[in-house]
Amino acid sequence: MRPLAPSALCLLALLTAPANAESAAERLPACLACHGESGTSANPGVPSLGAMPADYVVTQLYLFRERQRVADPMNAMAEGLSDDDLRTLGDAVAKLPAPKPEANPDPARMEAAKALAAKHQCGSCHGADLAGQDQIPRVGAQREDYLLATLRAYKSGARAGYDPAMNEVAQGLSEDDITALSYYLAHR
Repeated sequence: MRPLAPSALCLLALLTAPANAESAAERLPACLACHGESGTSANPGVPSLGAMPADYVVTQLYLFRERQRVADPMNAMAEGLSDDDLRTLGDAVAKLPAPKPEANPDPARMEAAKALAAKHQCGSCHGADLAGQDQIPRVGAQREDYLLATLRAYKSGARAGYDPAMNEVAQGLSEDDITALSYYLAHR
């Protein structure tokens, strides 16, 4: 018997979550099945949430709950959560260990992208260590595929932030810039 693919494990976690799961404590295992119990997602396209600022998590869960941000599994998971549940989940995620950067980055690519990150002032919002702050996400050591998709979505307007800053920044990025920044952030 072959092991289940990571995306199948996420779907299984969602389907086996208690049907009437009302509390954050009951939903947390399904969250961690997709986003990683150790804070690091092993699932393509699914962000690592370890050490994400609690305020950011609360805001995103609120947007999912209210369907102001649409991603089917997340909208279903956030449905019916109270504001207190959102805070409980935000606090739980913030306590998870931060993901580790992807190993063995190419020094030339890192140096070129470091200049690009400085030009676009990534550290001014996300912090010098890119660990995020308040309602700004941690982008350092995030999954490269997730960063690529997110930056592309901000540029195209498919993802609107609750603050237009990322949409504005992304407008000035070329596809090469997006690729370089995603690589750099994943390895930081």
